[in-house]
Amino acid sequence: MALVIEVEGLGKVFQTKEKGEGLRGSLSAILRPTYRSTQAVRGISFHVERGEMLAFIGPNGAGKSTTIKMLTGILHPTAGMARVLGLIPWRDRYGLSFHIGSVFGQKSQLWYHLPPTDTFTLLARIYELDHHEFIRRRDMLIDAFAISDLMEIPVRKLSLGQRMRCEIAAAMLHGPQILFLDEPTIGLDVVARQTIRDLIKWMNEDENTTVFLTSHDTGDIESLCKRVMVINHGTIILDDAVSTLRRDYIKQKVIDLKFGIVVESFRCPGAEILKQKGSGMKLLVNTDQVEIRQVLEYIVQHYPVVDVNISNPPLEQVISQIYRESAAETVGVVI
Repeated sequence: MALVIEVEGLGKVFQTKEKGEGLRGSLSAILRPTYRSTQAVRGISFHVERGEMLAFIGPNGAGKSTTIKMLTGILHPTAGMARVLGLIPWRDRYGLSFHIGSVFGQKSQLWYHLPPTDTFTLLARIYELDHHEFIRRRDMLIDAFAISDLMEIPVRKLSLGQRMRCEIAAAMLHGPQILFLDEPTIGLDVVARQTIRDLIKWMNEDENTTVFLTSHDTGDIESLCKRVMVINHGTIILDDAVSTLRRDYIKQKVIDLKFGIVVESFRCPGAEILKQKGSGMKLLVNTDQVEIRQVLEYIVQHYPVVDVNISNPPLEQVISQIYRESAAETVGVVI
């Protein structure tokens, strides 16, 4: 398989000017400013193959966004080297931009007061697309993303789920080989999240698009990616298969139940009650001890279930466990 991203010893240090105290401090800071160094990324190395869907996860402030900004040419690194599609991003940002796309869940590339069709036309000019090729690809994406009824509506009037479908379609307009997705499902409901995941899968399977995904939703990671990298404090602490992450670290499931009646005395082997209010109940299940399927079968057989939802523990909790085990292994090696 061809490598599309090659990273060797990549690091980034930010210099922040420190403020003095009072008038004298302000004058001194202007004449003799002092700086504080913050190491956001610490010499990371990894490779990504063409067509791969990679989850790049970590807590806030771990170095995810800084890494992505270096890979897309927005930031220059302090140390190390990276090649994306054979190009050095910060040296050939313009050329690279024709071959990559990006979607940020909290930052739109669509013009807020204009309908998506206007942004699509503008992007076609920016990426210097042939008019006939633009029309063909635009119509194909509109059909694939089911957004034909949204194209003439101002973006400000679209729901978040509708906007995200348009955002991803816009990012795919020029046929990028790599798509950087930063929290593409943030704030979406269950149905909209699944729709976005299905579209990302389609892009990967139909166009062999490499997907570099960051997300705080373990559902995104489990349903889309086969490989996961965990970064914390600027260092990669795990680079493994998602199946390994699921087996070794995501060992608990949370089940939200709604019954047809108020259940006074609830009992289910392998399940712990976290919260109960009226006809609703939240359970915790350790999948090391019992299969989630067995728990659900028992509950459905013994209680009048109206609705059920299964979720993973918060990603921060999973990463915290990985970091603790990684730190413990490091201490063991030193000793």
